[in-house]
Amino acid sequence: MEKFVPTLKKKYQEEIVSALMQEFNYKTVMQVPRLEKIVINEGLGQAISDKKLIDIAIDELTNITGQKAVPTTSKKDISNFKLRKKMQIGVRVTLRRDRMYEFLERLVAIALPRIRDFRGVNYKFDGKGNYTLGVRLRPTKKVMHF
Repeated sequence: MEKFVPTLKKKYQEEIVSALMQEFNYKTVMQVPRLEKIVINEGLGQAISDKKLIDIAIDELTNITGQKAVPTTSKKDISNFKLRKKMQIGVRVTLRRDRMYEFLERLVAIALPRIRDFRGVNYKFDGKGNYTLGVRLRPTKKVMHF
């Protein structure tokens, strides 16, 4: 029985690696850039006053990624925000291997093209090869029907 390999991973291994080796004159496959992990996080500022928001966010990220999300905690007290040390203020998921490739393929092929007035993603590389993609969710407007 053959093990399932994500389409994007197969394409990367068979086509993209060889193209990058030719273009940049890499001597070995180990020099070719590769994905190590995808970290998805959601900050919840309102979670200070409503603890149920953390549970809802954990369920949402778990459904989106197929992997259990974990809550993140604050590192120090900030009195202006009524924040105490070790309060839960967000959730995160780290994807690796096949789940990472599946998530990236669905993000690029399905989710991003469905964004209204989509004009591409910003160039947000830090100096160490990390890329940051931010997605803002607008609050839904309440429409009153008479």
